[in-house]
Amino acid sequence: MDGSAVWRPGERQIAEANFTNFLARCGTDSYAELTAQVAQDIRPLNERVIEALGLHWDRPYSALLDLSRGKPFAHWFVGGAMNAAANCLDRQIALGRGETTALIAESDDQSIRSYSFRELRNEVMRLAEGLHSLGVRPGDAIAIFMPLVAETAIALLAIGYVGAVAVPAFSGYGEQALATRLIDARAQVLLTVDGTLRRGKRVSMKETADKAVALAPEVRHVVVLRRLGLDVAWDAQRDVDWEILVGSQSSEGTYERTAASDPYLLLYTSGSTGKPKGVVHAHAGFPLKVMIDQYLCFDVKPGDRMLWFTDMGWMMGPFLVLGALGLGASIVLFDGTPDYPTPDRLWSVCARHGVTHLGVAPTAIRSLMTLGDEHPRKHDLSCLRILGSTGEPWNTQPYRWFSEVVGGGRVPIINYSGGTEIGGGILGCFPTMPLAANSFHGPIPGMVADVYDVEGRSVRGIVGELVLREPWIGMTQSFWKSRDERDDQRYLATYWERFPGVWVHGDWALIEASPSSDDPDFWYIRGRSDDTINIAGKRVGPAEFESALVADPAVKEAAAIAIPDEIKGDVVVCLVVALSREMEGEEVRARLFRRIDSSLGKSLRPKAIRFVDDLPKTRNLKVMRRLARGTYLGLETLGDLSALENPSSLDAIAKHR
Repeated sequence: MDGSAVWRPGERQIAEANFTNFLARCGTDSYAELTAQVAQDIRPLNERVIEALGLHWDRPYSALLDLSRGKPFAHWFVGGAMNAAANCLDRQIALGRGETTALIAESDDQSIRSYSFRELRNEVMRLAEGLHSLGVRPGDAIAIFMPLVAETAIALLAIGYVGAVAVPAFSGYGEQALATRLIDARAQVLLTVDGTLRRGKRVSMKETADKAVALAPEVRHVVVLRRLGLDVAWDAQRDVDWEILVGSQSSEGTYERTAASDPYLLLYTSGSTGKPKGVVHAHAGFPLKVMIDQYLCFDVKPGDRMLWFTDMGWMMGPFLVLGALGLGASIVLFDGTPDYPTPDRLWSVCARHGVTHLGVAPTAIRSLMTLGDEHPRKHDLSCLRILGSTGEPWNTQPYRWFSEVVGGGRVPIINYSGGTEIGGGILGCFPTMPLAANSFHGPIPGMVADVYDVEGRSVRGIVGELVLREPWIGMTQSFWKSRDERDDQRYLATYWERFPGVWVHGDWALIEASPSSDDPDFWYIRGRSDDTINIAGKRVGPAEFESALVADPAVKEAAAIAIPDEIKGDVVVCLVVALSREMEGEEVRARLFRRIDSSLGKSLRPKAIRFVDDLPKTRNLKVMRRLARGTYLGLETLGDLSALENPSSLDAIAKHR
């Protein structure tokens, strides 16, 4: 592996970075020294980062951290009161940003709307008052089943204003997946739209919502935004027109004075077995964590504009809204497809709105780069100063394309990895230090991370389990069981029982020393632990096979899956999406085998390389390897399919069984 630096910051970038200022606040100019300080005591750093953010507390906390119930149940900001949504709006207005742009929304039909912080606050307050009129009270669960339009962000913030619990659901869910979450959350109200546009086609979301609500009897009201003017079924006893609900409401009210530990977000994660896990986040949890991460890693400042290609049902939706607005930056909501109606759609959106921070999953970049360098290059992307990525490991060729073609080689890629249960990132990069392709600089300040072998020993230079040795701001408050009860047993069994007092995240990671003493060590994510491939005792991640494959000009995408073998333990089958049918021949297959032989060695040669039409993905283009593997093996139960965007991909894989 080449760990040499592919990007280096300039002196001005270093001097003006939030991270540089924060290091000075901590009395050091060294990331390594800061990390060592945190490993000794997590409290001083967290006190300083809270001071740096300048948050508004309705009641100061009496103690930063209470560990009386142990690390898994760390209680942060004891006795404090703050409202995360108010810190995104009221606090920004108080700081003089009332007339500054807060939100820009561009939809699939290229319509654009914009709100200042004051205008956004007014719309949020009106919806909050409307929810009050429906009988919503603090602690009630309110589900959001909407595309990424302006009202979706308004909904997330209004739910925070009333002290209720937001339950964002992926806008592409079918009725059963949505119903599962409504029932588990015991949602009282569902916020939705009549329909949405996907590649120019009208899709009825109200129809899906109606079918889901029929299975979830505790839903009392369905608030419908008539976005497309579709002729939809209407239950006069239950359904409420969004515009009528908010039209008569005042914007002069105020927000609920929530406790720091009051729940604000109930985010569901998909699992390979069993029902999805309901992850509980408090007002002074997830929102603070994503502000910390954006402040230190992404260098977000007031006046910046962030676009993250995501959905409100995924963690990165609330990350975008609560993090950027909380720091006084603007958010750009892109409810569309990166290559529709033209291959340059995403790049035109970035240029049109002066996007400074662009976040895209590696899979999306792998797809976009096949369309040609000319599409990003014909737009003025000079406003970009930070590129972001999360969701899965990078391959070198797409990483370099994102950096050089989109970023012009002048801006850093902030690689970011964590999870819904984390409330943000574990590992990140900083725009003040050299970057190696596909890598992380290491733990985000506040995260005491390490890599363990199977015996629980800290290791370097070999792949091991990514772990956290101390609690952190933003960690889930156990798993949801009901409004007043948590599923502590499932939570402990999932993360804390393998190594007592240590969170085992479920990712394979590697810490590799830099070849230059002037550069930092680099961390790498090697995929999920449950994706690990064990070939004759050699443990490898799918990303290593996939990197070799996508480096070939004939390959658009690839996924490596493990197939049981009586002798070797596992063998590998590589599923490859070629750029065209003409590139699926035996000559290309033989060339791909040779690439893997050269990259990984002949002992790790795959059993087979199969050409398929598509790979199973989420809507934000994250490959779902477990579904590819289960389908290839013909498993009767594939687990949770609710995040799957393209079910037809499974049929194509099944043909190769």
